[in-house]
Amino acid sequence: MTIFCSHCHRPLQAETSCLPRRAKQAPSASSRPFRSTKSASKARRDQINAELQALRSLLPISAQEKERLSYLHTMALVCLRLRGAQLFPPGLAPPAGPALGTELLSLLPGFLLVLSADSKLVYISENVAQVLGLSVVELLAQGDTFFDILDGRVGEDVHKKLLLAQEEPGREVTFVSEMRTSKAFRLQHGGNRVVAVCGRFVALRWPPSPSTTAFLALCTPIVQSPTDGEAASQDDIFQSMHLLDMMFIDVTESVAYHLGYHREELVGQSWYSLLHPEDADLAAAQHRAV
Repeated sequence: MTIFCSHCHRPLQAETSCLPRRAKQAPSASSRPFRSTKSASKARRDQINAELQALRSLLPISAQEKERLSYLHTMALVCLRLRGAQLFPPGLAPPAGPALGTELLSLLPGFLLVLSADSKLVYISENVAQVLGLSVVELLAQGDTFFDILDGRVGEDVHKKLLLAQEEPGREVTFVSEMRTSKAFRLQHGGNRVVAVCGRFVALRWPPSPSTTAFLALCTPIVQSPTDGEAASQDDIFQSMHLLDMMFIDVTESVAYHLGYHREELVGQSWYSLLHPEDADLAAAQHRAV
């Protein structure tokens, strides 16, 4: 039987072909023996863990606090310290002793806050736990920007205030915002905490630039929370009654504790006369909505 080549149709022997012989193929990848990468992955993880442990050991906090830090909290604290070192180099300000710092913080009505020009958290004083029920580490777990610790509904108004302060360094701005709190705080007090933020942008070095400008603020709770087992004082709040145009027709005597006015001085006056001019438009919009 004659066999013809399927390529050129010439007769050929059974064991030959006119097609060029293919070079000897290299063994396919699938035929190679399987090589595990588990040991390489473990080595990388061990190296990352060792670096994180080294970073944790450098943080200026107590050994007990270091033991409780997760890797996420460690990186959050390291980023906070790096931003602070960038804005406040070691030789920029005289060092303060820890005892003096603790004593001063105990006298403040709220906690101190420092933001970078792009609203990144740079510094939060330790007494924030007394106001929000969250430590600095727990607060950083919410995020690394100021807006991460605020209620989302007020973010746009706060952003406008910060832009206004940034355009005019040294100009003091005040705004009220609702800040996130711990679960225990919300269960005890029924929600997050309303805080008045009063601060200004300050140029730390000359010439001023976004990298050398910081927003320094004092965050004071609007209503002080009673301690455990202590009843709320009448001085913690004041109530007022108004006509539809917001004129005072009555107010409780405790208004003198907060505003310094006696009841008789406010009756007959407009509520708008007590507002800061920058807040008048927002207050009017809320008034119309009500």
